[in-house]
Amino acid sequence: MSAQAEQNITAATRTTPLSREEAIALLEAPGAAPAELLDKAFELRRAHKGLVVGVQLLTNARSGNCTQDCAYCAQSKRSKADIETYRWVSDEKLEADDELVARDHMARHCIGLSGMGFTDEEIERLADRIRSLKRRGGSICCSIGFLTERQARMLKDAGLDRINHNLNTSRRFYPSICSTHTWDRRVQNIRMLQGLGFEICCGGIIGMGEEPYDVVDMLMELRELRPQSVPINFLIPIGGTPLGDRRPKPLTTDFCLKVLALARVLVPNADLRCAAGRELYFRGRERELFRVVDSIFADGYLTARGQGITDTIKLIEDAGFVYECEAEAE
Repeated sequence: MSAQAEQNITAATRTTPLSREEAIALLEAPGAAPAELLDKAFELRRAHKGLVVGVQLLTNARSGNCTQDCAYCAQSKRSKADIETYRWVSDEKLEADDELVARDHMARHCIGLSGMGFTDEEIERLADRIRSLKRRGGSICCSIGFLTERQARMLKDAGLDRINHNLNTSRRFYPSICSTHTWDRRVQNIRMLQGLGFEICCGGIIGMGEEPYDVVDMLMELRELRPQSVPINFLIPIGGTPLGDRRPKPLTTDFCLKVLALARVLVPNADLRCAAGRELYFRGRERELFRVVDSIFADGYLTARGQGITDTIKLIEDAGFVYECEAEAE
């Protein structure tokens, strides 16, 4: 073993926080993640989350016609992807998805809406739907762009538990994937929502052409933000989007696992979710995956299909982990 590899392992397993340089060295090292890093990630995962895997369902409540130009997204104004578009999902679909969450004891119902901003009337309509869903008593998270403080309070009063607002990547790399708003505006929005008492779901997307140090910088910022949930997405290239037609360097499963292990070490007590790309990059290696993450999606990712809930539950149990609602595990 090289001296540099030994230094990387020592840095990953000690009790003091990793420095930026140490985290970059771990991510840039060739090959698989050191066993010591994965063992440390499992130790932290077990200490904070036990052996539970929480499964969440995502409903695309408003699809397409977004004014933003995010290069990865099939719903952005730059996308020519062939997707279904609609302004609001039917109440019947939203209720049916929420019933599925309750029936299968899923951890949370996540609701995504394309777009950067919404009128107060649109937010009030969403608030009414949240009030209706909350009568079942489940936990709800919304991904809903940028809210005014007044709009955020409307959703808080309706019972919304958590809001997703991803950093997506580092401050440096952000202009390469989006020009219609800034990375700093995302952070400001998150800080405002935290000030109102929302739980925060905040993560990123790996594989858009960023450098390893961009991944580390994003994870370091997440460590400062302290979100309750950290979803890490691995790019699913979608034809008709800039990153689908101009694919960056392909990801490897070993690299993806190192990213997740670093995320666990840097933000140890968050719900760490392997989100989009799980079925693509971790098929056959789920036991390793669940040693690091404690949260996944079932049934798809907005415009991309995913593994069904029955198969997902079997996958968790076959890997030796426990399928259980997050609320029962905390």
